[in-house]
Amino acid sequence: MPTVTLGPGAPYELNTPRRQYRQRIGALARRIHGWTWQAFPIGMGTSAVYVTMSGLKQRSSTMIAVETIFFFLNFALFLLNTSTLALQAVLYPRQAKRLVTDPTKNIFVPLVVLSFATLIIGTINYAVVPGLMDPSIVYGLFWVYVTLSIGVSFPLLVIWFWKPHDIKTFTPAWAFLIFPMMLVGVVAFNVLKTMDPADNRAVGVLFLGYFFQGIGFFVTMFYICIYFLRIMMTGFMDGHQARPSFVACGPPGFTALALINLGKRARDILPAHGLVSQSAGEVWFSASVVTALMLFGLAIFLVVFGALPYWFKLHKHLNEILGCWALTFPNVGWISTIGALSDVLSIPGLADVQVIFVIMIGFLWLILFTLTIVAFKRGLILCAKDEVVIKDMEEDMEKKEKEGMV
Repeated sequence: MPTVTLGPGAPYELNTPRRQYRQRIGALARRIHGWTWQAFPIGMGTSAVYVTMSGLKQRSSTMIAVETIFFFLNFALFLLNTSTLALQAVLYPRQAKRLVTDPTKNIFVPLVVLSFATLIIGTINYAVVPGLMDPSIVYGLFWVYVTLSIGVSFPLLVIWFWKPHDIKTFTPAWAFLIFPMMLVGVVAFNVLKTMDPADNRAVGVLFLGYFFQGIGFFVTMFYICIYFLRIMMTGFMDGHQARPSFVACGPPGFTALALINLGKRARDILPAHGLVSQSAGEVWFSASVVTALMLFGLAIFLVVFGALPYWFKLHKHLNEILGCWALTFPNVGWISTIGALSDVLSIPGLADVQVIFVIMIGFLWLILFTLTIVAFKRGLILCAKDEVVIKDMEEDMEKKEKEGMV
């Protein structure tokens, strides 16, 4: 009886007239087949630690060293996720296609772009600012990010809207499809930190930052409105749907942060190029601060609104731990905005509040990372069942036989 191997550790036997696979699939094969785009929030939660820490006004050399460690850990997680999903596309194309085309699963695909954004921010803070990397590289990365955000968001939005969806199953995580565009403004003001205001390229980065931040924020606001409509109809989200409640605070929080920092850059860039008017920079900055303050209030409301029922509605199962990482990265925006408002409004007490929340993010990361490791070792997450892997193998073999390849 011949034996063939498809994928790592996945032998199967060919019987006549019907193939029968051995009911024993290698652990590596189950991991590769069971990997999903939902693994990226682990890295994004890791980036939440160093991004919030980098926003503190006073940072010691020890703190910067800790931030750098988290940055490299995030980079390692990014490589792990992308390489594993690439292997999945080669070895188990049916599963890979399923994750991208299924409207219930593809909402997590844009998270790879969001993870790339956190790597750009980390590269600026820990490589360009210290003088270890040429700033022009970051300008190129900005355009790569803009291209990825458009190239990923629009096709997935078309796939997702191709079929109707029940509002009673709505969760704020559906807004992930537009999140990459919503973070262009955040990436833009970080890139502008490395550029001379008199540089003509700075004008394009500034305008694109505002442009895409507007697109991302207003479209995600439509999702937030649907979120309120849904809970009006069904009450607070329950069970596994309660996990992404904090995603709703991300758009107003990040937009508030982007507006303040883009406004700061506009004060220097617009006058340097004689754009709009002599006072345009100050006007843009003032308008950005007022708008950011209002959005900051909305973000705080959504945080409290999501936190109050969270513990009572959440299913406390380790196999759902990946969704709990939404407790970290959506909160980065409003936490960092606290520090930005502290500087702009000259309220030193806000800086102390910011420190408290940064510490909370650190402890939250430690808890979630520990629970994620436990769930991973027990095979509760990112691991497919034997019969699921076998079914995909059988269907792949049948397809190859029909095409005359076997």
